[in-house]
Amino acid sequence: MPAQPAHDPEDPHLWLEDVTGERALEWVRAHNGPTVDEFAGDEFEAMRTAAREVLDTDARIPYVRRRGEYLYNFWRDADNPRGLWRRTTSESYRTDSPQWDVVIDLDALARTDGENWVWGGANVIEPDHTRALISLSRGGSDAVVVREFDMAAREFIGPDGQGFELPEAKTRIGWEDHDTVLVGTDFGADSLTESGYPRMVKRWRRGQDLAQAETVFTGSATDVVVAAGRDRTPGFERTLVSRAIDFFNDEVYELRGLPGQQELIRIDAPTDASVSVHRQWILIDLRTDWDTGTASYRAGSLLAADYDEFLAGTAQCSVVFEPDAHTALNHYAWTRDRLVLVTLHDVASRVEIVTPGDWTRRPVDAVPANTNTVIAAADDTGDEIFLDSSGFDRPSRLLHGPVDGPLTEIKSAPAFFDAEGLTVNQYFATSKDGTAIPYFVVRPAAATGATLLGGYGGFEVARTPGYDGVLGRLWLARGGTYVLANIRGGGEYGPGWHTQAMRAGRHLVAEDFAAVATDLVNRGITRVDQLGAVGGSNGGLLMGIMLTAYPELFGALVCQVPLLDMRRYHLLLAGASWVAEYGDPDDPQEWEFISKYSPYQNISADAAYPPILITTSTRDDRVHPGHARKMTAALQEAGHRVAYYENIEGGHGGAADNAQAAFKSALSFSFLWRMLGTPD
Repeated sequence: MPAQPAHDPEDPHLWLEDVTGERALEWVRAHNGPTVDEFAGDEFEAMRTAAREVLDTDARIPYVRRRGEYLYNFWRDADNPRGLWRRTTSESYRTDSPQWDVVIDLDALARTDGENWVWGGANVIEPDHTRALISLSRGGSDAVVVREFDMAAREFIGPDGQGFELPEAKTRIGWEDHDTVLVGTDFGADSLTESGYPRMVKRWRRGQDLAQAETVFTGSATDVVVAAGRDRTPGFERTLVSRAIDFFNDEVYELRGLPGQQELIRIDAPTDASVSVHRQWILIDLRTDWDTGTASYRAGSLLAADYDEFLAGTAQCSVVFEPDAHTALNHYAWTRDRLVLVTLHDVASRVEIVTPGDWTRRPVDAVPANTNTVIAAADDTGDEIFLDSSGFDRPSRLLHGPVDGPLTEIKSAPAFFDAEGLTVNQYFATSKDGTAIPYFVVRPAAATGATLLGGYGGFEVARTPGYDGVLGRLWLARGGTYVLANIRGGGEYGPGWHTQAMRAGRHLVAEDFAAVATDLVNRGITRVDQLGAVGGSNGGLLMGIMLTAYPELFGALVCQVPLLDMRRYHLLLAGASWVAEYGDPDDPQEWEFISKYSPYQNISADAAYPPILITTSTRDDRVHPGHARKMTAALQEAGHRVAYYENIEGGHGGAADNAQAAFKSALSFSFLWRMLGTPD
């Protein structure tokens, strides 16, 4: 289609962007009902029950974070659907039945307050852990209410008691000291960026009216977000301020001096690098090549230097990690005196322990081969680490121990489905430009041919092998084959795997996914009429592109909390923050390439589309539900078959509790089995 400016003729379905408007919600209810009626039969109920058992079982691993002498965990189950914030000791945690001390019962709090609270996290003051800033979301939205909590008295401190309390907003807040916080929130006119996040940080003292708080830093309206945080590590106290120019570029400063006489000192690393500071060290994770004038470093490298020397311009950077054609840095975390690295080698995890100073690395042999291993927790004030390791056919194992000592398995998750005879193989498809695209095929012994292909392809998010009990029960155990595509746009092979698929390169994401779909059929793993695909958020955009540009490759699609109208995405909720990823539709040159794939603008009444289920959440305040609503309306208007379901709660995850998550999963798999063929 010819390129069109983003402001061209008024969208006939624009009224569906009115998130809570009665007319729009009537439309939602009118579409939810038929979808539930069609797909919520006996098999749906069996799958919903099976999913709920996985999500609610007490046999799950309770993952923890150390705060002082206690290990803290947030837990949901059938009796506590909203959840418990609780703690236990190290000794008790290592037993089969830890004794948990409940700090906050969110279900009880929701009943008392008459609110649909969803846990948003706890910011506990370090290192004494006497107070916490608790974030509570209504229905799962990104916007939260913040309330101060007394950890000893186990009670919230209201404003009358001079506690810190903030109304609903996309707040960023942290402790500067016991009586002071650094906060970015909705302060009123001109206090938010175009993306809807804070554009200024203030120093707010206990008992002070928020309007009187001292402004520490103000960014531009076109920034994504501005935030500040205080590192309270004894001997290394410092305040850092960050300004996100766009989704991938940040300016980071240290704030020095006394209040009223403070100066901002720029940490002069590349803006597209990730910068972190621990004790005397600074780490710089490069997204693009960097030439300092005295040395050159490759994109994907992790550099380290003495922090004070780096600010003074006298530091020599050490290369902690450098990528190769098969290996990329995935994530890392500090203990007090060691750095833990997780890398991906052709999408399989490797873990290494790094000694600062000489930056020597040694492998952690306890990590199984061909699995996904993540740092579940690391104690940056001590020496312990928790590693979680799992595979498509291997439930999670939690490894624990001193960072320089042997790690032992202290907990394991149950098997939620029979993996006997299940095979896991990695293949490579050839994309349109000749690039080899890896993908995993997880296939049960009694495979029916029905195959589900998953993908994301954006924001440098790596999709890695891992155990999924719900997928196992509702799909694999019933004879379905699952495929995970490691397409460009992700971070499986480092930042270059992502950057080549940004903006004008976005077509590579779809070409890679289509290549995998084609390769599955060519290998005889499935047929087109038995091949389904699923994706959410950015992956939902991918599903929209598959529908409108590659409909001949699929028998069914599931599109969750999606972006679909790329002409208006930057005007809706947090959409402006993603212009660095997708491009600016108000720029005619950029709309030229965006218009070629934007699903909402490329619907054809003449094409034969596979059936599609589109789901979203009214409470999603990140990706606007209008995308899903308008796409559904336009598809139906063009005569296509589309099922639609919108959860009134749930936020960007699509579900506010385990019951809603089980319903959403059962609905999706019920749709897929109906469209791709029920198991024998």
